[in-house]
Amino acid sequence: MTVNKSPRIEMVDALRGFAVLAILLVHNIEHFIYPVYPQDAPAWLSALDACVCDVVFSLFAGKAYAIFALLFGFTFYIQSKNREVKGEDFGWRFLWRLVLLLIFATLNAAFFPGGDVLLLFAVVGVVLFVVRRWSDRWVLALAVFFALQPIEWYHYIRHLADASYQLPDYGVGQMYAEVSAATASGSLWEFVRCNVTLGQKASFMWAVGAGRLLQTAGLFLTGYYIGRKELFVVDSKKCSLWLKVLVASAVAFAPLHSLHALVVKDNGIAANTVGVVLDMWQKLSFTFVLVSSFVLMYQSRKVRAFVAPLRYYGRMSLTNYVSQSLIGAVIYFPVALNLAPYCGYTVSTVIAFAVFAAQLAFCIWWLKRHGQGPLESLWHKLTWIGKR
Repeated sequence: MTVNKSPRIEMVDALRGFAVLAILLVHNIEHFIYPVYPQDAPAWLSALDACVCDVVFSLFAGKAYAIFALLFGFTFYIQSKNREVKGEDFGWRFLWRLVLLLIFATLNAAFFPGGDVLLLFAVVGVVLFVVRRWSDRWVLALAVFFALQPIEWYHYIRHLADASYQLPDYGVGQMYAEVSAATASGSLWEFVRCNVTLGQKASFMWAVGAGRLLQTAGLFLTGYYIGRKELFVVDSKKCSLWLKVLVASAVAFAPLHSLHALVVKDNGIAANTVGVVLDMWQKLSFTFVLVSSFVLMYQSRKVRAFVAPLRYYGRMSLTNYVSQSLIGAVIYFPVALNLAPYCGYTVSTVIAFAVFAAQLAFCIWWLKRHGQGPLESLWHKLTWIGKR
């Protein structure tokens, strides 16, 4: 039997399912960070491929992960609140939960060249432990501070004061080149070994250089704040608030997008500092366009019925996310079927939807018999190990 959930949780599950589906689309377009594609596609297919790539990346790249991060913070609120009702502090148990997430990150990274976002979540998640007793005002203030990307502004201002100042070189390009070579080798051992070591390091350092570290922390705190303010418990007043968020985010996106394009034309230090900030801001604004649109449309019965399957997909987000990497490795990489050289963006997108359909069917079947997905259940049991 499935566990009945409140409308609030059902909407969040559907939104999480939407985010994981969008991540699946982006990862398939990228061949799971293995950029090998057909070299002799007909002109019509090349044109279609370009269109599909532009649409998927414009809609979801950098935004799907942001929704995932936002809901990570929201979930922390739900878990904390549930323990608080029982007079318990969830914080210390949450730190142990993050340690377990590191294990899942390693499992996922074994089949995902270039590392995995779960490692970033496990490290940055500590910020939620730190702020769990802060006031709403200070939680929001810190979220805004992180969103402002102070590290990038520091580098830019430092360069203005001293023209000889150079950005730190994390060696990400070289690390990714080695990971790519290991992937292309076709050796399963070398593939896995390089992914869980150098790939994880490359992924994390890329996140630092790309502004993802502080953005993720800000998104965690924003999701936590949304939970505290019960903004996903939607009534007429909350609908009005989400409509304002939609309008403000949509209005902000266009100038931010244009400014970003203008700044990155000159591939100097401004492009790699201010450009990073503007890129994060434009993606963040579009993320809230997606989230607020989803929240508002979910109030319609017809929309709820249409996206209902996403609730199952979202409830098993960890299982689906990790299994996507394994499936992607089997489909695209030389260690298995090696179909990457034959799959352009359009074919890869069709594959993504086929994988989604198979995963969704499994989710529905599984959740009719169990309360949680396989990895979700394991994570829950290990989280509370030793608890009577």
